[in-house]
Amino acid sequence: MSPRDKQQHKKIADYLREQISSGVLQPGNFLPSEADLCEKFSSSRGPVRQAVAALRAEGLVSSGRGRRSTVLASTQAELFESIYSISSWLSEYDVDPQQHTLWLARRRAPRDITRFLRVDPEQNVVFVHRVRYTEDHPIAIERMYFPMVVGKHILDFDADAGSIHAHLRDCGVDFDNVRRELTLEEANAEDAEALGVATGTPLWRLQMEISNHSGEPVELAVYLYRADRMKLAMNSVRGGVSPLEVIPTPGNFA
Repeated sequence: MSPRDKQQHKKIADYLREQISSGVLQPGNFLPSEADLCEKFSSSRGPVRQAVAALRAEGLVSSGRGRRSTVLASTQAELFESIYSISSWLSEYDVDPQQHTLWLARRRAPRDITRFLRVDPEQNVVFVHRVRYTEDHPIAIERMYFPMVVGKHILDFDADAGSIHAHLRDCGVDFDNVRRELTLEEANAEDAEALGVATGTPLWRLQMEISNHSGEPVELAVYLYRADRMKLAMNSVRGGVSPLEVIPTPGNFA
């Protein structure tokens, strides 16, 4: 695929996502025909088909199978930046992200974190501890660990003023792949007070391991979310591969 085709494929896919998320295209509606999309974007059929395939992989449209694809759901697909950045995620839903920084400094990290970051346990990393808010209501505790080669860019950054990840991207840090693991954890006294819940309240615990395009680690983050302030949704289509891995833990079975 030529560079122009790649750009058109993304432009067409973004247009169709917007039509679905805004409600212009409702579940059950047909997508515009290939001919209509080719005319609208002055495109060949290749980029159009690539765009529809991308939406199909996201579970937004049917497989077609010889007929026009239909809209399956209006769920908004995640942008890559919104996967690892709370600020990007909230902004995607037109919610103003807020934060209060409790700690931003060099420090030693637990051994499991230094193991992922590939740093010596005796070496410092840059640690960020923030409470995240929407409309002045706490929604999450954020603990982020960066190797010094990455974290040095935020040591003088005002972490209350904006997105750490946007600042790091501006500094040339490459966020290329993310592994997420979601579990439940009871709130300890410190986190319960920060989130305005009772000690022992179940929280969503999201751990993210983030690497660059070369596979080198750039961040390990742990987020604790109030379960009453978020929900999860995912679409899947037969014949596609889901990125979700559901792992049973036999030791917890009765």
